[in-house]
Amino acid sequence: MSCILLKVYGMVQGVSFRYYARQKAEELGLKGWARNCTDQTVEIMVCGEEEDLNSFTAWAKKGPTYAHVEKIENQSVDSRAATQLTDFIIE
Repeated sequence: MSCILLKVYGMVQGVSFRYYARQKAEELGLKGWARNCTDQTVEIMVCGEEEDLNSFTAWAKKGPTYAHVEKIENQSVDSRAATQLTDFIIE
């Protein structure tokens, strides 16, 4: 199992980005969380199999219908973070 932290820039708040991120994560069987940041970005940590993380990242580059993603920063996170997660939550 691997974990990644995504920081999503653009028009990503107020467009249900976190809700749809949870929906996509659950569809792929990923654990993690999503939260709005004060700099108008959305941070998402997801943990799961590499192929599913790649699918999630590809989805996040477009986001839901009303989002406009300008860029995404992606970094690996220590997979021990996954041991504390039971599902995907919105913070």
